[in-house]
Amino acid sequence: MKKVIPLSLLALFSFPVAASAQTTVTAESVLQSVDMAWVMIAAFLVFFMHAGFAMVESGFTRSKNALNILMKNFMTMSIAAVLYFIVGYGIMFGSSGGGLIGLDGFLLSGQEDQIGFFVFQAVFAATCATIISGAVAERIKLGSYLLLTIVMTGFIYPVVGHWVWGGGWLAELGFVDFAGSTVVHLTGALGAVTAVLFLGPRIGKYSGKTVNVIPGHNIPLGALGVFILWFGWFGFNGGSTLAADPSLVPSVIATTLLSASAGVLGSGFYSYAKFKRIDASLTLNGALAGLVGITAGTANVSLAGAIVIGLIAGVILVEAVQFLDRVVRIDDPVGAIAVHGICGIWGTLAVGLFAVEGGLLYGGGASLLGIQAVGILAVIAWTMVTTAATVSVIKATVGIRVSRQEEISGLDFAEHGSQAYESSRGIFNENLDYGSKDFGVGLLHRLNDLQSEQVPEKPKEKTAQ
Repeated sequence: MKKVIPLSLLALFSFPVAASAQTTVTAESVLQSVDMAWVMIAAFLVFFMHAGFAMVESGFTRSKNALNILMKNFMTMSIAAVLYFIVGYGIMFGSSGGGLIGLDGFLLSGQEDQIGFFVFQAVFAATCATIISGAVAERIKLGSYLLLTIVMTGFIYPVVGHWVWGGGWLAELGFVDFAGSTVVHLTGALGAVTAVLFLGPRIGKYSGKTVNVIPGHNIPLGALGVFILWFGWFGFNGGSTLAADPSLVPSVIATTLLSASAGVLGSGFYSYAKFKRIDASLTLNGALAGLVGITAGTANVSLAGAIVIGLIAGVILVEAVQFLDRVVRIDDPVGAIAVHGICGIWGTLAVGLFAVEGGLLYGGGASLLGIQAVGILAVIAWTMVTTAATVSVIKATVGIRVSRQEEISGLDFAEHGSQAYESSRGIFNENLDYGSKDFGVGLLHRLNDLQSEQVPEKPKEKTAQ
């Protein structure tokens, strides 16, 4: 009995200490689990954005190329995930070689505790590459596009990412890009515009001084894609906090929401003032313009600042689309270059203006704005030079553009031997190129095809006279 009492007292007094230690360990593990769960949810949202890209691209283009666009998006995500694991992550987040490139961490060697972070970054890499898909739609060879995707996700994009997010020279300079207005969106758009310059416009887009409109086949599908992208963007920006920080995540989500909404209003009302109607495709792209515009400074600007950034992005989008299409004559079927490129530049510069700490409009001087401009120029030079070299090699070896007949008939048949819609066999099949000299010939062939496909009527039986 005498031995039991001291042991009981010892256990009693030691229990609070053990319980306290256990509580501390549990609290830390719970916090880590919550942070990782938030980053993984954000990764799922960014992955789902690729469904949005696929819907926007296919809806804003012709039905004869819808299947080809879907295949490009699936292949982009798959190539990016594998290649980013093999080499991209190491280049982006490995030990820095002079602030220019990562030197280790390939195949996640030595980075086994960063698997969750790798997943989040891998879907970002795919996002950068898929921006190119929409701009080169309806005329690029599938194999050539995939080769460009390999170089973009395995080398060009990871180098830019290392400069900004991997501790490279731009990060040391003080360049701010919280979630990727420049790293992801501008880089992808620069790859797109370079590829388009090599490809040239679609058949029938330009006839002398005339700019022909080639309408998309399913704007409601494109609108659904925009909503999916908007939804996924909450993970794109919110997940870039890399923690479930209750003081930061809500403000990031709020600035994302407000800037996108302001982008819709800006493009919608500006298109009405300019064209006397609210243009549907421009207004839909206005949401994306606002989202791209806020991505760099989503954690650095106020809610009011986010609205202003989005409004300006919406206006810039309308002017940029018109300028690129009618003045520079760059044929971009979905407006990807204007949305991700021009608005990506605006969003990056906007940090230098609207950042609560260091922004020009908040008394911080022009230092941050100058750093942002330097970063933009560096990324433009790097991406366009490396992309041009890549596309030059592809063009000289396997070629980059499908044949004229394949483009007229549609890439669904040319590249995949199938079609997205069985109902696309009507007389006014979108295989015909409105505004081109092939329209009349194509329509005649379609009428002849339909005539030959008709089942002959059963001859009437002769009756006795």
